[in-house]
Amino acid sequence: MNEAAPSICASGRPWPMGVTACVCEGVSGLNVAVYARNASAVELCLFDATGELETARIRLPMCSDGVWHGFVPGLGVGQRYGLRAHGAWAPQSGQRFNPARLLIDPWARSLCGPLTALALQTGYRADAPDQPDSEDNAQHMPKARVLDLAAELRAGAAITPGPQTALAKTVLYEAQVKALTALHPDVPLEQRGTFAGVASAAMLSHYQRLGITALCLLPVHMHQAERHLIERGLANHWGYNTLSFFVPDARFATPSARATAHDDAAVRAEFRAMVDSLHRSGIEVILDVVYNHTAEGDALGPTLSWRGLDNPSWYALDEQGGYLNASGCGNTLNMGEPRVVQMVMDSLRWWVQAFGVDGFRFDLAVSLGRTGAHFDANGPLFAAIAQDPVLAHVKFIAEPWDLGPQGYQIGHFAAPWAEWNDQFRDTARAWWLGHDCTPGRMARRLMGSSDLFHSGARTPLASVNLITAHDGFTLADLTAYQNKHNQANGEENRDGHDHNLSANAGHEGPTDDPAVLQRRGQWRRALLATLLCAQGTPQLLAGDELGHSQRGNNNAYCQDNSLTWLDWAQADQELTAFVAKVVHLRQRYPGLRHPRWFNGAVPDGATWPDIEWRSASGQTPDAADWERHDQRLLVCVISVGEGAQAAQERLLLVLYADTSPIELRLPVGPWQLLLSSAQAGHVHADAATGPNMASPLHVSGPTLLLLVQKLAPANEATS
Repeated sequence: MNEAAPSICASGRPWPMGVTACVCEGVSGLNVAVYARNASAVELCLFDATGELETARIRLPMCSDGVWHGFVPGLGVGQRYGLRAHGAWAPQSGQRFNPARLLIDPWARSLCGPLTALALQTGYRADAPDQPDSEDNAQHMPKARVLDLAAELRAGAAITPGPQTALAKTVLYEAQVKALTALHPDVPLEQRGTFAGVASAAMLSHYQRLGITALCLLPVHMHQAERHLIERGLANHWGYNTLSFFVPDARFATPSARATAHDDAAVRAEFRAMVDSLHRSGIEVILDVVYNHTAEGDALGPTLSWRGLDNPSWYALDEQGGYLNASGCGNTLNMGEPRVVQMVMDSLRWWVQAFGVDGFRFDLAVSLGRTGAHFDANGPLFAAIAQDPVLAHVKFIAEPWDLGPQGYQIGHFAAPWAEWNDQFRDTARAWWLGHDCTPGRMARRLMGSSDLFHSGARTPLASVNLITAHDGFTLADLTAYQNKHNQANGEENRDGHDHNLSANAGHEGPTDDPAVLQRRGQWRRALLATLLCAQGTPQLLAGDELGHSQRGNNNAYCQDNSLTWLDWAQADQELTAFVAKVVHLRQRYPGLRHPRWFNGAVPDGATWPDIEWRSASGQTPDAADWERHDQRLLVCVISVGEGAQAAQERLLLVLYADTSPIELRLPVGPWQLLLSSAQAGHVHADAATGPNMASPLHVSGPTLLLLVQKLAPANEATS
């Protein structure tokens, strides 16, 4: 290693952040800008082409407003590097500088080298956690690689533009890249479990058959497993432990793309090819992103980047230098610091411009609005996102909670944000699976949760409705297990939610009992039909349409194996066909995805109210009916449309969760059945194929019914 005087011909600029190839006063080189306000010095460490030999260590000569910067001539694209920061080691005040630790540039666009067991790269001594470890760890750390940013942006611009599907027609499909195709027999072997597999011919055909419009991929940012998982021989399967906010994880690329150990260009190309193929098939790509915390964990976690550069600036700390842990993952990024906001904004723009993605789902989004302990819906990051022209067309979805004070903030994000609606999830489960519920509660969720989202400029589409998600039971397990079974996670079944609102139809787990299987099938179809017939934006969990089971594990975050990999060979083909037909019904009938709030009034020029609620006898329910805990019938008539269909169709929606047969009086006029969830085959493409239904209609639950009526002349009354 050369310890000679640095060859810096200029002080460089404090922007853009990171290490970028540029020309300074006619000289080609690298501009370096590193945010480390509390550091006494920052060094750029250069490595050879293998990333193994450190060839030079250059101190940055200038610090402007907390940004250390300099210009290094004669270097350019492809240069491998890391960072070191000098300063105080004083954990009691939050300072954890240790120049023996090679650090990752937070703005690195490319990372190559060791990516396993990084959770063991702590900055302190194993035998004395209050003391810094002086042994150099460069050989154990990945190295950043300088990219031609203009070329990367040109590659992003060449991607087929996304379809920009209106939210009213959006159907989300949440999936984990590897689990989605790892076992798919029709996906080429090399592509299974990869970005290429996500966009393989077999999967494109499946998406189009289902009618989904957007893939919501679990984290694809470079991530790391936590120490406790490494010690158990497990993996961080879901990826909610980010190592780099700009780099796609090479472990999701094909073996051929990963073959060049010191150049991840093929990985980036494969990701772009995936997005391009999905766009050409009319499918948007939404990334699940984790900006609330990093892979550095708590005070006993590793020193990989932010902690070593400037712990008190990058992380939210208390007065004793401890971490404010609103994320529940050991640390929370400090969103009151402008440079932290800048990193998140630069990352978002990078994925949109360089990789063509169409939207983001923000994990624990409440943490992103904290500037200290309290949540602010107009906080710095949210304000920056709202005004950014690059992000103007992008979909934004919040997980509206975290583990900090007042961490449950559902309904409190501003337009145009959408939000995961766990109250829809819990109410639908309670309604169908025999837990405490009332018709009024179910009606609110069915109609877009106006009690949560009817404020400001928000519409029912702000409610992202879900029955299941990656976190929790799959649909098959929700209806087959009364209790969680997480023993495989190595925590003696203590982890995971206990409040699942699940049911097993009288038998825990797998069974051959036809009566039990029939009831479970009825529940699954009713829950899926509720999701797809409710106002709001529906989100399916990949595998639910196949009947995928995780054998009762409701916290499979560490199970990168056949427990979580979708078993396509054993797919429930009837259930898949049912889901596809109901999705297409949703797209066909605008009354199921109305972009405005229902108010029960008769619109100008119309004959009927936009919505009418009915009892079994055809009467309007009274106030007491809405709050009955023993009532499991909900009936409404929706009379809306769009375009030329605005005055042509009425829909009758029935949710009956009881088992005793009832008689249901229909409104006057001919009604055709579109959907009965009681039987898998009772879904009809439109009124022309659905059978006529006579009044009174005999209904036996549990079932969701959808009927359609071609509108009669304006002077015809209803019963």
